[in-house]
Amino acid sequence: MTHFACDYAAARAVPSPNHGERAGGLKPDMIILHYTGMETAAAALDWLCREESQVSCHYFVHEDGRIDQLVTEDRRAWHAGKSVWKGETDINSRSIGIEIANAGHLGGLPDFPPAQIEAVAELCRDCGNRWSIAPERVLAHSDVAPIRKVDPGEKFPWEVLHSRGVGHWVAPAPIGGGRFFQKGDQGQPVEAVQTMLSLYGYGIEVTGIFCETTEGAVAAFQRHFRRARVDGIADISTLDTLHRLLSALPNFSR
Repeated sequence: MTHFACDYAAARAVPSPNHGERAGGLKPDMIILHYTGMETAAAALDWLCREESQVSCHYFVHEDGRIDQLVTEDRRAWHAGKSVWKGETDINSRSIGIEIANAGHLGGLPDFPPAQIEAVAELCRDCGNRWSIAPERVLAHSDVAPIRKVDPGEKFPWEVLHSRGVGHWVAPAPIGGGRFFQKGDQGQPVEAVQTMLSLYGYGIEVTGIFCETTEGAVAAFQRHFRRARVDGIADISTLDTLHRLLSALPNFSR
């Protein structure tokens, strides 16, 4: 892709060769947030623009809030990989991918600077308005690829984005005692946990067996919505938070 006019007015065009057609004429109806997971923003940006990497994103947000656009929004950037949400598997064809410069878990999971988060929020709001993207479809890479991916991580301040009009959020329930479900458990209560996660969008089957996939989905949910403890155990706090998120969805019937 040669130089192009940016879809987002505040962005600078930094073309990546790694993109293709959106399958079946699909348009973006999701925004997927990532962290770069590399030591420096410069190294990450360079990698996303190299043909050999076979990865890209639509937008790259620097620590100081500067934004680069690598792929135009009408094209399919290669950011989500093998992923699923609400039964859809070609997430790249229906999403806008935003990479946020941050060293990630391997780099000690540094805080996201306020200027960077404000820039992400403004960018998401702009994309969401232009493409009519529902708040509940602004998601983490870890949401659509549990176990395989953990970004943007449990330090990403989703509640700040929500306060700026971006994403779906309820205040997480406090961590306390009570009954919980974990890997190895079986039965109807586990089916209920799996059903709620599946209804929200996570790619798991309702089997009644708390398997590794279920544990991964619970951990991904916690990493986004109940960040104080990410352990893959479906405790009261996790289930209460999940139930209230489901209840807050438009057209959700109990």
